[in-house]
Amino acid sequence: MTSDYCLHSLFLIHNKLKIVPEEITNLRNLKGLYLQHNELTCIPEGFEKLFNLEDMDLSNNCLTTVPASFSSLSSLVRLNLSCNQLKNLPAEISGMKRLKHLDCNSNLLETIPSNLAGMESLELLYLRRNKLRFLPEFPSCKLLKELHLGENQIEMLGAEHLKHLNSILVLDLRDNKLKSVPDEITLLQSLERLDLSNNDISSLPYSLGRLHLKYLALEGNPMRTIRREIINKGTQEVLKYLRSKIKDDEPSQSDSVIETAMTLPSESKVNVHSITTLKILDYSDKQTTLIPDEVFDAVKSNMITSINFSKNQLCEIPQRIVELKEMVSDVNLSFNKLSFMSLELCMLQKLTFLDLRNNFLNSLPEEMESLVRLQTINLSFNRFKILPEVLYRIPTLETILISNNQVGSVDPVKLKTMENLITLDLQNNDLLQIPPELGNCVNLRTLLLDGNPFRVPRAAILMKGTAAILEYLRDRIPT
Repeated sequence: MTSDYCLHSLFLIHNKLKIVPEEITNLRNLKGLYLQHNELTCIPEGFEKLFNLEDMDLSNNCLTTVPASFSSLSSLVRLNLSCNQLKNLPAEISGMKRLKHLDCNSNLLETIPSNLAGMESLELLYLRRNKLRFLPEFPSCKLLKELHLGENQIEMLGAEHLKHLNSILVLDLRDNKLKSVPDEITLLQSLERLDLSNNDISSLPYSLGRLHLKYLALEGNPMRTIRREIINKGTQEVLKYLRSKIKDDEPSQSDSVIETAMTLPSESKVNVHSITTLKILDYSDKQTTLIPDEVFDAVKSNMITSINFSKNQLCEIPQRIVELKEMVSDVNLSFNKLSFMSLELCMLQKLTFLDLRNNFLNSLPEEMESLVRLQTINLSFNRFKILPEVLYRIPTLETILISNNQVGSVDPVKLKTMENLITLDLQNNDLLQIPPELGNCVNLRTLLLDGNPFRVPRAAILMKGTAAILEYLRDRIPT
């Protein structure tokens, strides 16, 4: 037994162990215990006796719970629980006062115990690939340097989530459902790396430009306020652009702002800098019911490639939009009150990107067939009951986003003819069944079906991703 007491590290990796040998709990001097890549389903009582343990790896097992007695492991500095089947963490885990590194990637966590916020020594926290809907708050984690929350279902980032992260260097929020970034992001003065890719963010606070970021990832967002060529130039160009907009936003007597006598000053500002330098006609977030003529007049002879009239109260598309038909490729009319799409929009034959989400639309005109360059259309959060027929006849479409509607059916035969279609988002609709023939749409790289009332494919199949879903559907096609 004396030799047991002298053992400092124990490696039992890749051994197909189903239970942890109880004798391990007698190794009181053990500092490192490595049990990854086994078939463990539970941790036996008695682990709390390993009070000298500093490093423990239980990753890639089948654990569904962590015993509360883990809190007694007061010397533990690093704990790896990744790639298990944990649905929650015990509140007692906060008792590990020396823990610096906690890895819970690739589990089934839906919430994080509030007690976790009291772990004063925590520096690295990995929560990627879980089912988190909310960002935890970390009031006591003053030393937290890296927070990895990618591939969850987080919808909101608020000031309360950020205000305590004084030391944070890395914040990973990729592949979530964020719609905006608060101005309070500037509280993170130490932040060096910020990953916001593959969310639903359409604009960034200009104050973000004040941070000294080394890396900012934005790809995969419907970003309308920053032109793609700026994003493609990399982090420093984006930050430089945002800083320039802070200056633009400050009140000045310069001629870069045109005010009309017909409307309130707050409603009537036309950003001429945006027109001349960025080629964007931006009259967004004014809560106006119509776009003043002065906005279109301000274009003059300038080349305009993008229009952003989002976040207003528009009930119809401005007729004068047709004046820009020879040049505009991107149009954002999201967050308005449109109940029909007028034919003026169908005349913008250079249109490649159209954002109509968060309106009251239930149909699209057949004339949209003339949009022969359209690649992306966002119809999320409207009132569609079917996938509009005209979309099947726009062969250039690569991305159709129609989540959060009432779509009850899709035509898999017509979808198969859309050879360029790569992404189809049908989440949160009323699909009672998924036609097996949809499996023949082999060009699809992203097929999103969560949140529908169908029974098959089951959630376990959906979690495996698009290729697995399509294969499953193909196998069910009647022969």
